Amino acid sequence: MHNLGQTRSACRASHYLFTPDTFVRAPLPGMTAATAIVHVSPAAGAAFTQYTVEFEAGGALGPSRGQRFLYVTGGELSAGGRVLAAGHYAFFPEGCDAKVSARGTASAAVIEKQYRALEGTNAPAMLFGDESAIAAAPLNGDAGIALRCLLPDQPAFDFAVNTMTYEPGAALSQVEIHVMEHGLAMLQGGGIYRLDDAWYPVSAGDFIWMAPYCPQWFGALGKTPAKYLIYKDWNRHPLP
Repeated sequence: MHNLGQTRSACRASHYLFTPDTFVRAPLPGMTAATAIVHVSPAAGAAFTQYTVEFEAGGALGPSRGQRFLYVTGGELSAGGRVLAAGHYAFFPEGCDAKVSARGTASAAVIEKQYRALEGTNAPAMLFGDESAIAAAPLNGDAGIALRCLLPDQPAFDFAVNTMTYEPGAALSQVEIHVMEHGLAMLQGGGIYRLDDAWYPVSAGDFIWMAPYCPQWFGALGKTPAKYLIYKDWNRHPLP
């Protein structure tokens, strides 16, 4: 049935909510047997790019123009000589030419960003990880919200990527307003997100971009946990 122009998606100066009914797919240069859904990029005012890749068997990514973080959401990928299943992830520093290809149909969240060097530190090296192997920490002491930091909290890294899992009914303890921007991919469950002065129902498959200083708050609803993958710029002075 035609949706008659209705959607949960919203585009505001301080934030975007993109829902699967509005996704547009197109390959990026160098991709083979794969397609991308670009959720946010510098064209929207963001300082990073985030997209979902849907691979056919044998599909591959093209080269990155910056750092690349990859989180597998379905199937299996070969990357940098490793086999990555769902929940596995990889970080590739700027200039790394590691090939990323699919063993069968697969999907992944990809974040790319130009590197901001920090005097006195070396650029980070290639890294691989498994989310399930990372111990969860309660967010601000709340056992209902499990935080897993996928990248090391080291000055060499100029961004962070975390997963956050909320038990049904769990919610952030405050409305947050801060200098970092976010890219957020809902992985499972759902709830209510406050962005600026608007309130949105969100569910698995949605993507949210939050500009610096956008008021933000989330509470989980339903009978199953809500989980998202979230990016933020980190470890750098606000002055460029």
